Amino acid sequence: MFPKLFELGPLTVYSYGVLLAAAYLGGLQLALVRARQRGVDPSRVMDLGIYIIVSALIGAKLLLVLVDADHFLRNPGDLLSLARSGGVFYGGLILAVIVGLWYVRKHDLPTWRVADIIAPGIAFGHVVGRLGCFLAGCCYGHETQVPWAVTFTNPLAAENVGTPLGVPLHPTQLYDAGAEAVILALMLLFEHRGRPFPGRTFWGYMLVYGFSRFVIEMFRGDPRGMVFGNVSTSQFISLLIVPLSLVMLYWLSRRRSTPVESGARTPRPARA
Repeated sequence: MFPKLFELGPLTVYSYGVLLAAAYLGGLQLALVRARQRGVDPSRVMDLGIYIIVSALIGAKLLLVLVDADHFLRNPGDLLSLARSGGVFYGGLILAVIVGLWYVRKHDLPTWRVADIIAPGIAFGHVVGRLGCFLAGCCYGHETQVPWAVTFTNPLAAENVGTPLGVPLHPTQLYDAGAEAVILALMLLFEHRGRPFPGRTFWGYMLVYGFSRFVIEMFRGDPRGMVFGNVSTSQFISLLIVPLSLVMLYWLSRRRSTPVESGARTPRPARA
């Protein structure tokens, strides 16, 4: 595809980096709009978004290093290439959730209401980010003869991320982007229907994405680490997230609404 957009003297502008930046900024803007609509302090959500962006970048690259530990041990110089790679989405998501929970607790924000505000922004950012993967050639699928197969020809894609050239592949980047777009539409369409409760949108997202990611991984052809047998790292994480999401949805639906989750927190005593 188009891994490199253009060059400005010694500076090379890569399509993946541009779309990754657009993904984070677009997802953050969506979260800010939703925060204002729901009466949550946008400035707090802005700060939270910055923490999430930084932790997502770090977490994604850390999990990539863990998944490909053997490769990086044999080729430590390739650690420098992490600046051009996005990493593993689940690594970024997990660390972002941990940091996000720490932040909302620290600032007495309604945990699951904030999670519901942020969730569509995560999905939107993932849609845009996967389009960046498609342009860069990373996260590619295995060889196939389906009519919608894509064939990469740009040598830079092979050089940067090892994309096979001249071979028809499953466009798994577009599968993931399409799945996230559908999930995003479902979240926005159904979040106020039925009997909504704080946390339903977030854990509903985690549940449906876990299913979709497990299936899409079956068509991936890039090296991404196997936990056991033919189960990839992301499939293994999906196997953990899906039941966890079901448990959380059941638990939160059974909880009685408390002042903490309705946004009316008891003020903390001032600290000296």
